[in-house]
Amino acid sequence: MFFNVSKIVWLFASPLHFLLICLIVGLLLAPRWRRARALALAATAGLALMAFSPVSAMLLRPLEDRFPSRSETMAPPKGIIVLGGAVDERIAAARGQVATNEAAERMTAAAALARLYPQAKLVFSGGSGALVDDSAKEADVARKLWRELGVPDSQMVFEDRSRNTFENAVYTKALVKPRKGEDWLLITSAYHMPRAMGIFRALGMEPIAFPVDYRTYGDSNDFRPPAEGTLAVRNFETAAREWVGLLVYRLTGKTDSFLPAP
Repeated sequence: MFFNVSKIVWLFASPLHFLLICLIVGLLLAPRWRRARALALAATAGLALMAFSPVSAMLLRPLEDRFPSRSETMAPPKGIIVLGGAVDERIAAARGQVATNEAAERMTAAAALARLYPQAKLVFSGGSGALVDDSAKEADVARKLWRELGVPDSQMVFEDRSRNTFENAVYTKALVKPRKGEDWLLITSAYHMPRAMGIFRALGMEPIAFPVDYRTYGDSNDFRPPAEGTLAVRNFETAAREWVGLLVYRLTGKTDSFLPAP
């Protein structure tokens, strides 16, 4: 129920969709309702703010800086957990080949770590995020990609039931059955790491954060107008979804704090 409601609500509540709806309604009602013009102008201003200002980086930066980046030189871990969201399982199924998205570093960094630590289990967690047809699974694409990158089948473990971050943590913990004193790395996008760590901790697991897929520079460049408006809009959508997710997960008891820290 939580998954279905969140999908439907976000369809209308995402900043881009909401502003476009306001703009269309404002334009349609403008001839008969004076305030509709103000609604259309406000929606236009909001879209311009998303596309041409550094606000998306300002929203992402606190999330990405929350957990420090790590080098690949560390004590060998027991396993490496990789959260889904970096492949497009439906396009992969339709085209018959691996399809990744802008978060592909989750998959490539994991493969590099697997080669560096051949005794560590490489665990992928991800089923389908589709609301209607969930027959295509992220785990199937991950298996094909890692095989192509040279990861042996004996090192890989897959969880293909999860549909969101909470289920990632629940099903992964049940699958790997971590023991006290074991080190498990957790790989996901840097902006997503606070929420992911909060959920794993609430379930009694304390993985080592290994953030990847940064969307901000981490310096003064983040405060400059974006060079590409469409990318800025996507980043704004990503940041908004993550901040809302942090709030909802805290209110529903899925995490112990609003913004988990190291």
